[in-house]
Amino acid sequence: MQRLRVPIVNKSRNPLPAHATEGAAGMDLRAAIEAPLDLAPGEWKAIPTGLYLALPEGYEAQVRPRSGLAATHGVTVLNSPGTIDADYRGEVRVILINLGKQPFRIHPGDRIAQLIVAPYTQVVWELRDHLPTTSRGEGGFGHTGTQ
Repeated sequence: MQRLRVPIVNKSRNPLPAHATEGAAGMDLRAAIEAPLDLAPGEWKAIPTGLYLALPEGYEAQVRPRSGLAATHGVTVLNSPGTIDADYRGEVRVILINLGKQPFRIHPGDRIAQLIVAPYTQVVWELRDHLPTTSRGEGGFGHTGTQ
């Protein structure tokens, strides 16, 4: 398994994100807040993590929801997945939204999202008048049905 070294600054009191199991792709991000914070139903807020990354060129970090928060409370990441570019040096923040029916309280240090670091490819467009044909063609948005 490949391990990537990423410089990180932690201005929070929380531990660094870490893979919880040997096969885990994501690492939990924690709320770097001083006091509990409430999200009303339908409300969203950018939650600080206190983390600053220096990703190598060719990599991005994706901020994704935690399945337990979504399934149990209806709380998810609004711009999922959020992308942290290799040249960004600001604080990692998580835009949480409460899609549930009850207020949701975030406590200092709560695990609020997960972070996945992955390689990406930059594109060089090749302008054409026509594209090669495929059997699918322009079919989309459920054209194959549900059964």
